[in-house]
Amino acid sequence: MSHLAEDFATFQAPAANEVFIALGTTIKVAGSQQAFRAVDFDAVLAVARSARAAGARRLGIVSAMGADAKSSVFYNRVKGEMESAVSRLGYDSVVLARPSLLSGDRSILGQARRSAEKFAATTMRLLRPVTPANYRAIAAADVAAALVRTLQNTPSGQRVLLSGEMQPRG
Repeated sequence: MSHLAEDFATFQAPAANEVFIALGTTIKVAGSQQAFRAVDFDAVLAVARSARAAGARRLGIVSAMGADAKSSVFYNRVKGEMESAVSRLGYDSVVLARPSLLSGDRSILGQARRSAEKFAATTMRLLRPVTPANYRAIAAADVAAALVRTLQNTPSGQRVLLSGEMQPRG
């Protein structure tokens, strides 16, 4: 397992059969649309390319709900463009997870508290019984488990994994 922090352009992936990428930021944290794109498109694509060059055949990526290369919303458009780009890299299997609002403690990652996100997560938790599964907040651990499970059960082709499909059962 590799943890990347600084230079994605020169990253050389180790040999692996499966690769999982959960790399992303927000425009606010990145500081600009250009800086956001450098992470959520350029860095993700660089890692996916490097892993493919190192022999990886199966790819799982955490994208975003609403990803659409033709979206008028910049965030969704970049995510959709990234999905399109990685889908053309020649992997046997690609699973694109599109979670709703990710819940969890980001302080362990050194990230500042996001008051608007905390408010949204609290509101979503209260409205959970009447909220459609695709729009419920979801724990990052649930996204990761569903992504691993789905990639293992997708022998070939591309699969989009919606947030509702990743929600824990019960």
